[in-house]
Parts: sequence; structure tokens; C-alpha cells
Amino acid sequence: MLENFRNHIDLYFPHLKEGTFLLACSGGLDSVVLAHLCASYNLDFSLAHCNFKLRGEESDKDEDLVRKLGEQLGKEIFVTSFDTHGYMAQHRTNLQIAARELRYNWFSQIMENHHIKTLVTAHHADDSLETFIINLSRGTGIEGLSGIPSLTNTISRPLLQFSRTEIKKYAEANALHWREDASNENTKYLRNNIRHNIIPKLKELNPHFLENFLKTQEHLGQTQEILHRHITQLKKQLFSKEKMVEKVKVASLLALRPTKTYLFHFFREYGFTQWDDIYGLLSANSGKEVHSNTHRLLKDRDFLLLKPIVQKNTKDFYIEGDQESVSEPIYLKLSHVKAIGETSPNIIYVDKETLKYPLIVRKCQKGDYFYPLGMSGKKKISKFFKDAKMDVFAKENQWLLCSGDNIVWIIGKRADERFKITDKTKEILKIILE
Repeated sequence: MLENFRNHIDLYFPHLKEGTFLLACSGGLDSVVLAHLCASYNLDFSLAHCNFKLRGEESDKDEDLVRKLGEQLGKEIFVTSFDTHGYMAQHRTNLQIAARELRYNWFSQIMENHHIKTLVTAHHADDSLETFIINLSRGTGIEGLSGIPSLTNTISRPLLQFSRTEIKKYAEANALHWREDASNENTKYLRNNIRHNIIPKLKELNPHFLENFLKTQEHLGQTQEILHRHITQLKKQLFSKEKMVEKVKVASLLALRPTKTYLFHFFREYGFTQWDDIYGLLSANSGKEVHSNTHRLLKDRDFLLLKPIVQKNTKDFYIEGDQESVSEPIYLKLSHVKAIGETSPNIIYVDKETLKYPLIVRKCQKGDYFYPLGMSGKKKISKFFKDAKMDVFAKENQWLLCSGDNIVWIIGKRADERFKITDKTKEILKIILE
């Protein structure tokens, strides 16, 4: 197995020979064998062990074994312990999710502190088959059926091509010591049930089942890569980005078949799961939204708009009479001038004597109105936004410059008639949005 492992590293994981990496070691069979294989190939790595404090003295014995393994291999060892049950209660999650979040957050912290780019884990072929069956039982797409990836940006899994049987034979042949977790025998857990009751029957049906499964996974992975390239290219063609907002025509989405499948591949990376609701957006009225934990997807006329969720800033900001600039919430420069000069949507000139200090920079409120420059009547801000065809996101981000209860400027858009320069103006204030 060692020779096959070395060849596998040379072909698919050459980066593991170029620098140090972090190897997650539980003290179980798989991670102990992986550590031994990496050390036998003279790879540069450190061990990381998590003590979840779930099995009392048994958990401490796992930790002791990993410490001794590190000493035998001459490797640096990182060890930590967690209040796993406390984390579960605080985050209202189950044991498996809590343990995963705790260990991977800790691994990331070590890697950041020690400038390590790669985490290596001991997942093997049987793990990938178990994951395949779990995903199949829950309902999944091609990604779920492709199993555990051997490589991501930060994680490498060089044992995925090796079976549990091969790993155990190697451990026994080299007289390695490892720890067995009794909870792995408890079939109340879905993965354990599949491992002990389902997979053995599949292997009885066909002794080459695992080998054939790996070939199938390889084909699925190649198909997934083709799909990914197609979706990426299509997204580049259909989506446009303005500042933080991505925009796509509803008609372009409706022209794709099957539409729901394309919606899934376009928007799943943003955390969305409500595919019927997202499909419903295509025929919904403007203003309808669907949220994920991180993003908002909005129907706006003939478009869908995608934007990260950010905390809305509803705070008011004040400008005193002697200020020459403000940097919050936007950058405004104020100066006294003798005459009107250059003009643009980002520059206004106002009669300073008409202003009441402090000036206020705030967001729009219900019922707001102003007197658009060049017009005699007043207009609701909401009507101005509608006529300007501003989408919901743009409206939410729009700041107003106010003097008392009166709006001086829809900043960057339109000034108010009541504060314009006249023949009677004695002091001109120039305000620039930068």
C-alpha cells in the first residue's frame, strides 16, 4: 500500500510534497495509518487532535495515543478539548454538526496562525460510499452523488482511493496501534447503520462493488465538471454586476429548460433552498423577495436582483455649519464659493441662508416629499424613485440631505427648488458627493 500511496501522492497531491500541512488525527485506524504513510514518505506535517470530552477516560486515552504517535514520528502536535454539549445547547444543534463545526473552526484557526495552506483528512473509499448512500436516501443532485471530493481549496483527502480493508491490512502488517471508538458500532446513527448493515450486503452481491462504485464516482465527477463549466460560462453571459448587486433578466431564465434546475445551479452557492419560491419569483410582482442566510433575491420589473444581506443603516448623521467635509455615511465636501461653476448630479449649489443647522443625512421615510429643482410643485420621494425606475436595493441605499424637516437634496440625484441660488443669495454653499 505504501508504494501505491506514494504514486497516488505524486500524481494527484504533489502539493503535499512542497510544504507543510496539518493532518487531522483522531487516534482511530484511518488517521493513524495516514500519519504513518505520510511520515514514511518523508512528508512535512503536524498532527491536530480534538478531544470532545464525550467518552470520559476513553477520550483522554485517544488523546494520549495521538501524543505518543506524534513523538514517535517526530511531528509537532496540536491538541485541544471542547465543551461539546455546551456548544450544542448554545447553538441548538445536534452532536454530529457540533463536533464538525468545532473541529473545523479550530483547524482553520491553527492554519491561519501558522500559515498552513492545507488540511489533510483520512476519509477513504468506504466513507465516500457511505456518504453516497446517505445523500441518495435523502434526495440529491449530481454533486451529492459525486461523493466526498478528494481536493478542495484547503482540504486534501489522499486515502479516498483506498478501502477500509486495505487500510486495516496495512496497519496490521506494520503493527500500528490505534483506538476504536465504541460509538462507531452504534447503529442508531444512520452512517453506522449503513456501514454495518447495508454495505456488507452490497459487497456480498458483488465482491467488486466498491471498486465499481469508485469508477462510477469518477464518471459522475467528470460529468459534474462539465456541468460546472457550462453553468459558469452561461452565468457570465446572463448575469451583470453593478456594485454589490448581480442582475439577470427574467426572460433569459425562463428561456432555459429545465428552468428550476438552472435556478438551482445559479443560486445554490448563495445558500438558497426554497426553489419553488425562487421559481415563483419569475412570475411574481415587483418587490417580491426570497432570502437565504446570506443573500436577498428580489424581483424588480423584468429582472431578478441578487445582493448580500447587510445590516440596514437607519442612523441619522449630522453636519454642523463649520464643517468642510463628512465621511459618514458617505463622503461629502462642503465649501463656500462666489459663483456657480461646474455642475453634475454629484454637485449642488445652495443658498446657505436658507439652511437650518445642523444638516441631517438620513434615509427616506414614509411620506417624504420635496420640490424638485426647476419645478413649482412638490413630489413624493417614493414617486420620484418610481419615475427614476430605481429598484428596491437602490431605494434602500439612497441618502437624503435635509435641513430640519425639509429635503435639500436627494444625494446624487436631484436638488430641491427651495434652496436654489437666486439674485438675493449672499452666500453660496457648494456640496460635492465624492
